[in-house]
Amino acid sequence: MNQNQSIQKGSSPLAGQGIGALSAHLETLDPSVAAAVLSASGDIVFTINPEGIITDGVFASGDLPSDFFIGWPGKALLDTVTLESRVKVSEMLQDVATGQPPRWRQINHPLKAGEDLPVRYKFIRVGRDGHAVAVGRDMRAVASMQQRLVSAELSIEQEYARLRHIETRYRLLMQVATEALIVVDGRSGRVVEANPAAANLLNKQLRRLVGSAFTDAFSGADLDKVTAMLASLRSVGRVDDVALTLGGEQQAVTSATVFRENNAVLYLFRLFPLAVGARGVVVPKTQSQTLAAVQAMPDAFVLTDLDRRIIATNAAFLEIVQLGSEEQARGEPLDRWLGRVGVDTGLLYSSVIEHKIIRQFSTVLRGQFGTVEDVEVSGVAVKDSDPAVIGFTIRRVARRVATDDPGKRSLLRSVDEMTKLVGKVPLKDLVRETTDIIERLCIEAALQLNDNNRASSADMLGLSRQSLYVKLHRHGIEEKGGSEKD
Repeated sequence: MNQNQSIQKGSSPLAGQGIGALSAHLETLDPSVAAAVLSASGDIVFTINPEGIITDGVFASGDLPSDFFIGWPGKALLDTVTLESRVKVSEMLQDVATGQPPRWRQINHPLKAGEDLPVRYKFIRVGRDGHAVAVGRDMRAVASMQQRLVSAELSIEQEYARLRHIETRYRLLMQVATEALIVVDGRSGRVVEANPAAANLLNKQLRRLVGSAFTDAFSGADLDKVTAMLASLRSVGRVDDVALTLGGEQQAVTSATVFRENNAVLYLFRLFPLAVGARGVVVPKTQSQTLAAVQAMPDAFVLTDLDRRIIATNAAFLEIVQLGSEEQARGEPLDRWLGRVGVDTGLLYSSVIEHKIIRQFSTVLRGQFGTVEDVEVSGVAVKDSDPAVIGFTIRRVARRVATDDPGKRSLLRSVDEMTKLVGKVPLKDLVRETTDIIERLCIEAALQLNDNNRASSADMLGLSRQSLYVKLHRHGIEEKGGSEKD
């Protein structure tokens, strides 16, 4: 009986039992024959002698690099694997020597490209002299799938974290927003969500407001308006501002927008009270053309109470003082940004309260991050309101002066004007401003003498070019559009 006959007779009873069940029967085969038989079971098959040396029988699939097995025959298996895999190889060779049942172990082979080739091996003892056949399966596809799975899990975790952060910010904005916000289900007309400002405005507990009918928030006389507003939202997706009476005597302007969430139509209502009692101060909240114009005007505007605390501002004021939102300024004293320390603001308020109006009061405006700008302030006291308020317009002086005709330049203040500030402004501030005027005049004279050559002007003034550029920028001289000769 030849070896092929032995293989045929021994294969039938072992069908479906796996490579492990074949090991006892393969011990009678020549190692090269056993390798040929087992080559159908793996991507990599080679024989190993008892010393762990790879013999001449090497079989592999076509998916592996063509030069992968070059030099393997006659080479120790330990020399073909990565450092961390050597312990596994030694243990598997020891199992072969002691006759232990074979088991699958993953071993990595280094590639010339710098990557590692993962292979799942089982060493099967063949013959009677301790030879073994290594049957390996290429794990690159599995490793790639595992990597994609890990990447997908990380991506999902990052997306979950992003959604949690968005939800946190949303909850925070709802909690701290001073505007009354109510989310209504478009199908049922019930309140899905509301913020504390809405609960306070409607004089209801927040937990009772959520789940109630939106129409319950308004007086019976305005139910027709509310119904028409909801119908407009369903049909055109928007609604113009509507003045409504809330459950009490409170008047409010209501606006709304439509959005979708999980295939559900939701309405976001914003309620603007016509009067808000914050420290007893009446704050207009209408979306009138007048307020829109004030918000869009280029000069800064700020409304305060008699205690100098800010009630409202426009965008220009926020830009000058370097604030991101009106909420950051509301309730803060105007002295924090306007006026020289100790004098200006007190004099400004006493004058406007006494005379009801003040024009072109010269002072400075300090930004949140340290910038200082010369400004002129005009103000009016409105004592007829309950309580009284004061409105100020603030205009940058430097910007206006910088646009003047160069042939008509003059000193920022005459001697008489400077004299009138004695007792109103500290002496050090008067000296500083006088110094600035003299400095500017000297720089302009040097530029004229040197035909606007800034390098020569810097030498004439005893300044470095960098120092001259800083002073030009501070005085607004570089904005005049003259030629720059160096």
